[in-house]
Amino acid sequence: MESEVRSYRTGGDEVVLDLTPDAASFVDGRGDGLLHVFVPHATAGLAILETGAGSDDDLLAALGDLLPADDRWRHRHGSPGHGRSHVMPALVPPYCSVPVLGGELALGTWQSICLVDLNVDNTVRDVRYSFLAG
Repeated sequence: MESEVRSYRTGGDEVVLDLTPDAASFVDGRGDGLLHVFVPHATAGLAILETGAGSDDDLLAALGDLLPADDRWRHRHGSPGHGRSHVMPALVPPYCSVPVLGGELALGTWQSICLVDLNVDNTVRDVRYSFLAG
């Protein structure tokens, strides 16, 4: 298994960040296998979805409806509603796996690997890319 950690600045806003170009560069030329992507944070997740056509904004809106940034959360520190960021990984898990064929991601036409981060208090996220050869 080969593995690498990359850091991303997510800023102070909720974000859906497309990691597909970095994932593709990580697996480039590696042959057949499986890419496993993992976020070692309690308040971030990974999703495979279409980006650029509004789906990324729709995901943030849906999470806002499901997990409002208000004072209902028992986990209280940081910005208002911070506790919801700790619940989000139960809905958007901190991992995903994608087949790799001939050194290329075997994603569907409109699929992208995205980091989902509602936590505006932590502005840098680490992502671990691991390649398991087939």
